[in-house]
Amino acid sequence: MNKPQSLREALNSAVAYLQENPDRLHLFVDKGALVATSAASVSWEYRYTLNVIITDFTGDQNLLMAAVMYWLRTNQPDALQNPAERDQLCTFEVDILGNGACDISFNLRLTERVIAEEVSGVTEVRAVPEPDEPEEAWTVKRG
Repeated sequence: MNKPQSLREALNSAVAYLQENPDRLHLFVDKGALVATSAASVSWEYRYTLNVIITDFTGDQNLLMAAVMYWLRTNQPDALQNPAERDQLCTFEVDILGNGACDISFNLRLTERVIAEEVSGVTEVRAVPEPDEPEEAWTVKRG
């Protein structure tokens, strides 16, 4: 799974609070599933919820969420384009603390495709990058 580390890097790069306090960012993979078929290859898709917790956050919550949304546009564009999925793509909870800080927890429903195929008697495994843009969005924007 590559997306948890990718999100960590994006948040550490974009959010000043996390640059100064990287130990306040915690990532957990929950409700993970491998989804595959009985096709000739052993390819699969990871489906999981990435739980992101930031403790004692004192920065601008809007800037934090903007960083998450920009990351999702690149790393989960299919869900953003799908009305049935987008309302559950990113959910959050906030515990407002008495010292002007808060603990923020958000859950991202993510997928990652992996191709496993035999090449010259050796199984090669590689992650499949997200598509640049869903076909539906291309038609609407340029059609």
